[in-house]
Amino acid sequence: MEALFIFITKSSGLLVLFYCAYFFLLRKETFFNSNRWFLLAGLFTSIALPFLVYTKIVWVDPAPIIENFNYTRSYYPPTIEKESFEINWNYVAIAVYALGFLALIIKFGMDFYSLNSVLKGKKVQQQADFKFIDVNENIAPFSYFDYIVYNSSMYTDAELENIIEHEKVHSDQNHTMDVLISRVFCVLFWFNPIIWLYKKAILQNLEFIADSEAAKKISDKKAYQYTLLKITTHESCVAITNHFYQSLIKKRIVMLNKNQSKKWNYWKYYAILPALVAFVLLFQIKTIAQEKERKEAQEITSKTDPIIVFKIKKTTTDQELKEMTAKLKKEHDINVVVSNVIRNSNNELTAIKIDIDKGTGKAQTLEIEGNNPINESGIVITTNSNGSKKAGILTGEEIDEPITTGSRVAAIKTYNHGDMPEPPVPPASPITAALPAPPIPPMAPELPKNLELPAPPNMSKMPKAPMPPRNFEDKAAVKNFEKKMAEFERKMEAFQPQLSAYEKQVDEIMAKREGGYDKEMEKFELAMDKFNVEMDKYSAQINEQLGGDFEKKMEQFEKEMKVYEQKMKVYEKNIQKFEKENKRS
Repeated sequence: MEALFIFITKSSGLLVLFYCAYFFLLRKETFFNSNRWFLLAGLFTSIALPFLVYTKIVWVDPAPIIENFNYTRSYYPPTIEKESFEINWNYVAIAVYALGFLALIIKFGMDFYSLNSVLKGKKVQQQADFKFIDVNENIAPFSYFDYIVYNSSMYTDAELENIIEHEKVHSDQNHTMDVLISRVFCVLFWFNPIIWLYKKAILQNLEFIADSEAAKKISDKKAYQYTLLKITTHESCVAITNHFYQSLIKKRIVMLNKNQSKKWNYWKYYAILPALVAFVLLFQIKTIAQEKERKEAQEITSKTDPIIVFKIKKTTTDQELKEMTAKLKKEHDINVVVSNVIRNSNNELTAIKIDIDKGTGKAQTLEIEGNNPINESGIVITTNSNGSKKAGILTGEEIDEPITTGSRVAAIKTYNHGDMPEPPVPPASPITAALPAPPIPPMAPELPKNLELPAPPNMSKMPKAPMPPRNFEDKAAVKNFEKKMAEFERKMEAFQPQLSAYEKQVDEIMAKREGGYDKEMEKFELAMDKFNVEMDKYSAQINEQLGGDFEKKMEQFEKEMKVYEQKMKVYEKNIQKFEKENKRS
């Protein structure tokens, strides 16, 4: 929408520019044919020039590299604004323009209809390249392309000769095209008052051309001028034609008797060029800024890799977290502690806490809690030009303040530690991973539509398998899961005879059928055998994880956790003491 308004403004400005040049410099000159082409050039220039844009590229120095990377941003809660009724003035302007455009289109069509009514059914006399039509209506003489229309009963032979010579010039020089072009521009730019003055200037100049050329072929100029005055009494005319009568007859007579302009006055046509150049320089040059190549940065990048990112995804395993912390300590001397790791049934991270010592007297902590898988985050190692390294935390949420989204809470805390006490290290859990995902049973083939099978047993009475606990560090939850599994197996044994009886009935019916379904069932049975093998492996993995000395490990872990909790209480007291001392200082 903005681009359309800019185009209309530029085009209207060019029309004003050409009209002012004609009105103040060329209107009183006798270069009628040159004025004709000047005015037409102004119309087409106003349409074409706004589309011609010159692109200028400006090379600027690259922005300096900021070595202190900050990957967080402040969080501002959204403000709720009251809905209020506002008028869209763009739509109002379009509606007004459309109404004016439609009205002028209808008027244009009515003018063509009026012209057709005048020409339809009339006798045409062909002479050379012209077609003469003598009508009975009381209308002013006019020409339309090669048609010349007049009422011979209203004029003497001498007057009629003068009129025909005048209209022959219009027809021979195809002035009808100028009239139609000016009308089209009036329809497009009807809101611009200059376009209506522009159209009037075009039509008036066409009459100057016809008067000048006709006067050269007529011996009695005074008789021609009297004919002009006589035609003023006939005001009825067709709008889209070249009329012999036009308003401002006095100006036509003055221009007819005016001496020819001197040739050196042609310089006035070139006076428009500086204005057009200024228009292009001011409005048609688009400047694009581009950075110069950073040679120094390219050389540094080729020698060293200044940024290293250790990514933490929802699928990152505990083993990968251990390897990451060990690598950060070994290669970059960065101390990282990962704790509060919680996963869902798909073994995806839903909560994690990362404590990082950045090696510059500062520390940073990332805490993410929730029920949904975490977004991608990581630890960023920045290498300075002097070889020193800095560490920071990068998250996909880019948070500065705690944010709650649904059931997720995420926060990054940064603090200066100085002499602050180191937090205790939590004990390692004996559970290193959640239970593996159970295998998916195969789909049984569809039964034929024309087969009547016995009603299956009530599947609603079939027991449902219990869900494994989310946190296997919870001893009570693990024991409860084992009890539910035992109860589930007992109920399945009681339900199995009903399934066996149903399968026997189905087998008796299937024996009477074609072998196509039997082949599919054989494939299904093979797939079921494979599924049973995978289920056995799955059960073995569960037994291996939950069996053996697991109980002893859990008891030892609980003891270590109690010690850890006591240390955390002492640590929290030291932190509070440290913060009070920092506030005083």
